[in-house]
Amino acid sequence: MEMTPGCNRLHALSPMANPYEHKDSPYSSHGQLLGMLPASGAGMRLLDVGCWDGSVSSLYLARGFQVTGIEKTRHATLPPSISLIEADLHSGLPPIDGLFDYIICADVLEHLLKPSEVLKQLQAKLKPGGVLVASLPNSGHWYFRVMVLIGRFPKDENGLFDKTHLHFFTWDGWRDLLAQSGYTIERIKPTSIPVSRVLPNWSRALTVGVGERLNYWLACVWMRLFAYQFVILAKGK
Repeated sequence: MEMTPGCNRLHALSPMANPYEHKDSPYSSHGQLLGMLPASGAGMRLLDVGCWDGSVSSLYLARGFQVTGIEKTRHATLPPSISLIEADLHSGLPPIDGLFDYIICADVLEHLLKPSEVLKQLQAKLKPGGVLVASLPNSGHWYFRVMVLIGRFPKDENGLFDKTHLHFFTWDGWRDLLAQSGYTIERIKPTSIPVSRVLPNWSRALTVGVGERLNYWLACVWMRLFAYQFVILAKGK
């Protein structure tokens, strides 16, 4: 079936850049995630689950955290000061020495075959008082709803319809998954549609900044409909 022009415009809301590169907007998942962490991580251990190329992990290092990463294969750009554990998380959490003050799951749980099993295993690696910080896509976002309503379910390289996503949860689904895995959510922050990544040539334009702020404001007012992602801080029970 030929796609209508309206469908093409909606499809453009799926970001086309590398999905795992650092997102420097304060309204992005990475901006909100960093806001959940202390400014100084000196003396604290942090586990970055699904650290990819280390571009975000390097920001934790800059704050003084001792960083351990988990990734299926080592990327050449991974900072040498990060202790990497190579493992396929579809098989569960690999053996890891010690406990952690912070465990980060940034854009990773939706890719796992058994996210609840991994979450339970991660809880055992938290120090007393330690926390999980995770970014979670919102399948209740208005764009996702519209695409399904018009009978489309794209397989994009990234974004809400990332073809490697195995789970598509609304806020209720994520909340239930975390509760069933033994976590209590203590903080929630929404993120904005990453307008600067959808329109990379306009990334410095005033209209892009205004658009991201407006999207973030709407997400704060009506999180379930306008949050592009949820960033949560949770403690084990």
